[in-house]
Amino acid sequence: MIGEDGTPPTVRELGEFALIERINAGRRQGPEVLLGPGDDAAVVAAPDGRFAVSTDMLVEGRHFRLDWSTPHDVGRKAIAQNAADVFAMGARPTAFVVALGCPADTPVEVIDGLAAGMWAEAERVGASVAGGDLVRSREVVVSITAFGDLGGLPPITRAGARPGHVVAVAGRLGWSAAGLAVLTTGAAPDGPRAEAVALHRVPHPPYEAAPVGGGPRPHALTDVSDGLLADLGHIADASGVAIDLSASALRDDALTALAATMNVDARQWVLGGGEDHAFVGAWAREAPLPPGWRAIGTVRAGSGVTVDGMSWDGAVGWESFRGAEAAPGNEPR
Repeated sequence: MIGEDGTPPTVRELGEFALIERINAGRRQGPEVLLGPGDDAAVVAAPDGRFAVSTDMLVEGRHFRLDWSTPHDVGRKAIAQNAADVFAMGARPTAFVVALGCPADTPVEVIDGLAAGMWAEAERVGASVAGGDLVRSREVVVSITAFGDLGGLPPITRAGARPGHVVAVAGRLGWSAAGLAVLTTGAAPDGPRAEAVALHRVPHPPYEAAPVGGGPRPHALTDVSDGLLADLGHIADASGVAIDLSASALRDDALTALAATMNVDARQWVLGGGEDHAFVGAWAREAPLPPGWRAIGTVRAGSGVTVDGMSWDGAVGWESFRGAEAAPGNEPR
């Protein structure tokens, strides 16, 4: 299809309902979606009578830039960060619904890319995009709501850490922040820098290490979205404990080498960066950690989060409405 001036069509030219039909064409729903797009609401199964629910919003110019990321990248990122939240509750994602806003002159191919990215990431976790809404807005806005099946087990919250527990992480830390640094400084994105940029554009939560089903489970869990220190601070506050991290256990030689080429202390990215969506939690000391997990610290009596027993004087992570200066590892929001 070609627009009125011979260029690819815009959302205005195609129209809302034709665009919705285009987005949904050929998409198959998973078994948990009992009724998909086309009615007033989707119907999603809740096998044990409960489901975990999470929502996140991405705003163009704050959370992503279309001159840095493709629409497909943004679609994958939107689903990935919501899937990570559901997995962090000990649930398995089953369905996503999408609220999408965009200017009327947005090329339809941008929406095609967003939709394809969302479906690609949803399929990675065995889930479906069950429906959503489409509205006109000043910039591209993507809001995802995720649903997850707890499988008959209690949710894993932030409140279960106890003194003596081992703090462990699954996934990589600091790479999204490194990728943002490469993009913002205009450094040549080659070698490890290219890898960092790719991981900033599309996070890779360690889905395979998520504690779902009947395997070993931590006593407290979260995903690293705002920054390792910030997110562990939430666990410490909710559990009424202190957490001490080991700097040597957090060292990533490849990231350290990359940071050296940019005159940056890699610990800034690891401790204060966010959007890697690794999983971090508190595990019983006597139980071996599952594959993909590594110990990075301990839970103690007290409050707050320290590194080698000392307070960290750098940025600890992102907090909305406090300004981008609180999170140099995150894209300006």
